[in-house]
Amino acid sequence: MGELRIRMKTAIISVIGKTNVGKSTLVNALVGTKVAIVSPKPQTTRENILGILNEENKQIVFIDTPGIHRSKNSLDSHMNKSVRTAKEGVDLIVYMIDATDKNKNDEILAVQKLAKGEVPVLALVSKTDLVNFEKLYPFLSKINEVEGLVDIIPISTHKRRNLDVLLQKMDAFLQEGEPMFEEYEVTDKPLTFHIAEVIRETMLYLLNEEIPHGVAVVVTKLEEGKTTKIDAEIVCEKDSHKPIIIGKNGEKLKKIGEKSRFLLEKQLKTKIMLSLFVKIIPDWRSKPNEIKRLGISDYS
Repeated sequence: MGELRIRMKTAIISVIGKTNVGKSTLVNALVGTKVAIVSPKPQTTRENILGILNEENKQIVFIDTPGIHRSKNSLDSHMNKSVRTAKEGVDLIVYMIDATDKNKNDEILAVQKLAKGEVPVLALVSKTDLVNFEKLYPFLSKINEVEGLVDIIPISTHKRRNLDVLLQKMDAFLQEGEPMFEEYEVTDKPLTFHIAEVIRETMLYLLNEEIPHGVAVVVTKLEEGKTTKIDAEIVCEKDSHKPIIIGKNGEKLKKIGEKSRFLLEKQLKTKIMLSLFVKIIPDWRSKPNEIKRLGISDYS
């Protein structure tokens, strides 16, 4: 007899929108664990990351995408290409709009354009806990007039407001099929990617505005055991950035290492020995070969 294939209802759902609308925070909340790093700074997510929700007889694969923004270099172009790719071959597009954005009217044009495509579109207005609903209502009314939308749902991920409504609405797009991932999997990314992202997330919080966007993190050694040993390179693109990352007498790099190790030990439930090294690759974000070598997935 051949191998018995499990049948269940599945869906692939893309979550797209401008930078800092809360896409990664939403995907983490829906999956129930942290699969993507978050920070208050724009362009935190650099490539498509899958978050996998497994429930009895149901599997939803969410595609967390980089924020849509104007390209300034090869890395930006790659990020925007990732968003375009995430619109193809999916069962539903969730377009997120930040309720606190003062320039929301241009989002109506974006939603109108998406709604004319072949993939169903659901508009999601995030961060509604931070605004006065009476002031938000006129915008919701305008979005509601867009033809072809599946629905428009105001949410607060922080307060978990309407997340249950969102999941119920997504159920309509489930189709009978075989699961795409094992029931224990929550993302498509390897452990080395997660480790590098945790270190980069720490830097987003501990360094000033400019530097984190010019930084990549590469895990060069991973030895799992009673104590997991990790070596990682922090790659920056300017000579002036290296001393800032290291700090006076190495204090800043030490703080990055301590915070990263604490987060990794908490998440991986194991003792971590972490060694960080800083390397300069001038203007790496504008060099396609370097972007690919540094492990930014699916770059072409």
